[in-house]
Amino acid sequence: MQKRLILFTSILAFFLVFNSGCSKNEDSSPAAKTKTELITKAAWKFSDAKVSGVSVSSFLQTCQKDNILTFSAAGTGIADEGATKCAPTDVQANPFTWSFQTSETVLFVSTPFFAGGSSTFTIVSLTDTELVVSQNITVSGATQNAVITFVH
Repeated sequence: MQKRLILFTSILAFFLVFNSGCSKNEDSSPAAKTKTELITKAAWKFSDAKVSGVSVSSFLQTCQKDNILTFSAAGTGIADEGATKCAPTDVQANPFTWSFQTSETVLFVSTPFFAGGSSTFTIVSLTDTELVVSQNITVSGATQNAVITFVH
C-alpha cells in the first residue's frame, strides 16, 4: 500500500512539475503599439475621401491626391507635394508640427492639409496600415464632414 502511495505521489509530482514548466506565459504577447508608433511607422499616402459615406475622390485634383505625409516621433513632419503640384510656386516639402490631443483622439497639425479644412482632425481609426481621420471642410460656403483615409 505504501509503495502505491509513493508511486501515486511521484506521478502526481511529476505532472505538477511538467504542467507548470509547460504553461504558456501570458506576458509573452507583444505589447500593443502606441498611436505615436503607428503614425510615425511610415509615410502616409492618400487613399480616399468621403462625404456622407460617398467617395468624393474623383472631385479632388491629382495634385492633392498624390501628397505624402510623414510624421516623426519628435512632433514634426513633412507634407510632400508628390509628383504633381497644384501651383508652380508650391514648395515640394512643407514642414509642419503635430500632436495628439484629447486623450489621443484628435490629431492637431500646424498647417491645414486641405483647402477649406482646419488644423484639427478627429481620429476615426489608426492601425499599422491605415489612418482614417475626419474634419469639417468648407467648400463653396457649405460645411460638410469629410472622412479621409491614408494608407502606407
